[in-house]
Amino acid sequence: MKILIIGATSAIAKATARLYAEQNAEFFILGRDEARLAALGDDLTVRGGKLLGTTALDFTSTAEHKDALNTAFETMKSIDLSLICHGDLPDQSVCESNYEAALSAINVNALSTLSMLGILGELFMEQGNGTIAVVTSVAGDRGRQPNYVYGAAKAMVSTYLQGFRGRVFQHGVHVLDIKPGLVDSPMTAQFEKGPLWSEPEIVAKAILSGVKYKRHTIYSPGYWRIIMLVVTSIPEFIFKRMKF
Repeated sequence: MKILIIGATSAIAKATARLYAEQNAEFFILGRDEARLAALGDDLTVRGGKLLGTTALDFTSTAEHKDALNTAFETMKSIDLSLICHGDLPDQSVCESNYEAALSAINVNALSTLSMLGILGELFMEQGNGTIAVVTSVAGDRGRQPNYVYGAAKAMVSTYLQGFRGRVFQHGVHVLDIKPGLVDSPMTAQFEKGPLWSEPEIVAKAILSGVKYKRHTIYSPGYWRIIMLVVTSIPEFIFKRMKF
């Protein structure tokens, strides 16, 4: 299996790549830090994978996306799976009063992904097969007071994927939207953890299953589907008073 991972050094991406490496997958990995990419490449090789190439990339530099993705396709010849897994968690309180901070959060968590998807869509449709999987978030299901800027960005991506899925489906390409809940990772290191938190490895296993069985949307762990069903069912006149 040939896999392109965008945002490969994130916790979920690394956990997913390691599982695929055990199946002797071949990888092309993109990330922001060249040294961390090299370390991940070594790790995947030790686990049974094969590294075909790496590219260090600032994901918000959208002008560089096309060259980076074309290089990956030219190197790999064909790609079975592309996993987009980059992003960061902004400070909601800063974003509320600072438009530039909010714009930066939307750029990295939404617009950069849409740029990648536009290019990947053309490449995969030309190829005529494959899966494009994107890590979004349960935060995109409803705008909660503590993180509605981040949630709005993820909702943009999920909505885009719904239409994008129909477009590329006609050309033999599958699209998977991955919605993790609370995940213990470097991005959430500042938060106190509780019973609803899970490990990146749990999400990684769900991704492999979702790809294998061609799911359209998965929540991970699965109980988040029920939680978000409840959250989205709360009437607005009540919800606007809730600070969770």
